[in-house]
Amino acid sequence: MTDRWIEVGDGVLVRRHDELDLSAGLVLGDRGCLLVDTRGDVGQGAQLAAAVRSVTPLPWQVALSHAHFDHCLGTAALLPAHVWAHPGCRDDLARGGARQHAEARGWRRGAGHVTPVVPDRMVAARTELDVGGRRVLLDHLGRGHTDHDVVVSVPDAGVVFAGDLVEQGAPPAFEDAFPREWPGTVTALLGLGAGTVVPGHGEPVDGCFVAGQRDELTDLAAACVAVATGELDVAGALRRSPYDAATTRIALYRTAAVGRASNLPPGPFRPHHEGD
Repeated sequence: MTDRWIEVGDGVLVRRHDELDLSAGLVLGDRGCLLVDTRGDVGQGAQLAAAVRSVTPLPWQVALSHAHFDHCLGTAALLPAHVWAHPGCRDDLARGGARQHAEARGWRRGAGHVTPVVPDRMVAARTELDVGGRRVLLDHLGRGHTDHDVVVSVPDAGVVFAGDLVEQGAPPAFEDAFPREWPGTVTALLGLGAGTVVPGHGEPVDGCFVAGQRDELTDLAAACVAVATGELDVAGALRRSPYDAATTRIALYRTAAVGRASNLPPGPFRPHHEGD
């Protein structure tokens, strides 16, 4: 796959990238446009900006789905622009980017440090944008992939940009996740009624795919809670999980960590114990 635009609705495009199978979004209005996510460093952000300029000369705004490096560190190349995000995303990026830099180095050895752009427009509840005369909705539907996921809906095109709440081509990522809450958040996403859902990674999908992934997340959440409450051992959870062992172990660890914060008994799980 080479980096390319695909149209998923009238005036709604997805930029598909080889690296990390990443998708960024572009919503075109008559007098402006909206970019959804900005890639993983300033150079990649500049490439994305050039790709947008090959499509439209219109001024843009930016919406960030969440604060993981591959979705947000390219923002500096797109300034000046308003940058929309959840307050939790803003707070994460305002810490200076040490976590994002560590993520980037884990993927690309030698990745340079990028000081993140701190978003200046907040999405704490449903927010309606006028994108050059076009109605676009930004929603935080609940905790899932992170505690600050934002989805972008284009009602007149029936398209939703889901960020990493939905993953195609690989299992969902749980390092910062809330496994017990994620299925409910995806159920809320399905309630938006979109015909096309754009994952943060992978090809665009339909509601049937999203419902199937929601069901997988539900099964995994049940196994994680059963381990946390002592009703199931880790080996049993690994057998029951719809995902591979490494992904499941991370989800188990996150469930225990989140449970400690909410007084759910953490159970016997140890993240690096290979003998279970």
